[in-house]
Amino acid sequence: MPQQMKQFELEYVLQASQKVIFDRLSNPSGLSEWFADDVNQKGKVYTFIWDGSEQQAELITKKDNRLIRFHWLDSEDEDSYFEFKIEIDALTNDLSLIITDFADEDEIEESIELWDTQIAELKHVLGI
Repeated sequence: MPQQMKQFELEYVLQASQKVIFDRLSNPSGLSEWFADDVNQKGKVYTFIWDGSEQQAELITKKDNRLIRFHWLDSEDEDSYFEFKIEIDALTNDLSLIITDFADEDEIEESIELWDTQIAELKHVLGI
C-alpha cells in the first residue's frame, strides 16, 4: 500500500506586485524563469522539464492574481497537489506567497529545502 502523502504549507514574503508574481506562477514562460528549465503548456496540462526529464501536471484551479493549483499526473495520490496562493496583509500590505505541497513524511524536509531554493531563484528573477 502506498504511503500516505502529508500536506505541508510554506509562506514567503515577497516585495513585488501581485500581478508580476502571478505571471511567474501561472505562465509557462514565467515558470521557466525560476521553477523549471523549461515549461510547455497544452490546454490544462503543463509539462515541466528539468535536466532533460519531464513531469506533467494538470492545472486544477486558477484565480487570477490569487491562486493557482496543479496536480502531478504521475502522482499515486489522487488528492495531492501543489498550490501557489498570494495573500495581501490588510494592515501592512505585505504580499505573502503561500505554497501548499504534499510529500512522503520522510521527504518533507527535503521538499521544503527544494522550495526554499526555488523561491530564492524566484526572488533573484524578480530582483528582490
